[in-house]
Amino acid sequence: MTREFTFERLHHVQLDIPAGAEDDCRAFWHGVLDMTELAKPPVLAARGGCWFRGGGVEVHLGVVPEFRPSRKGHPGIQVQALDALAERLAAHGHEVVWDDNLPGHRRFHSSDGLGNRLEFLEPLPADADV
Repeated sequence: MTREFTFERLHHVQLDIPAGAEDDCRAFWHGVLDMTELAKPPVLAARGGCWFRGGGVEVHLGVVPEFRPSRKGHPGIQVQALDALAERLAAHGHEVVWDDNLPGHRRFHSSDGLGNRLEFLEPLPADADV
């Protein structure tokens, strides 16, 4: 099969939030994770929510009328210095649950201040014992 298109990268991930939770999002995505808040285009800003970027990762947080945090679906965000991130999250009161079930990676799960599930992972060095 020949394709006329190629995938380049994931542009962003969108997570649901309840109405009025933008300040909670800012406290987590900017305050804890040190991501930069992006200006939303005016037509989209009118819907509420907020967007953040850090490194090559962009997270859009969109308002839904009947918000329920995602317990299973989640973004998997690759980071450098995974232990430092785990310490920062824990220091800000976010649970860090380590999981060694992904070969070739160290990873843990946590959640944002609204209960959305998040996965953070770091590849093991090529010469690491697995």
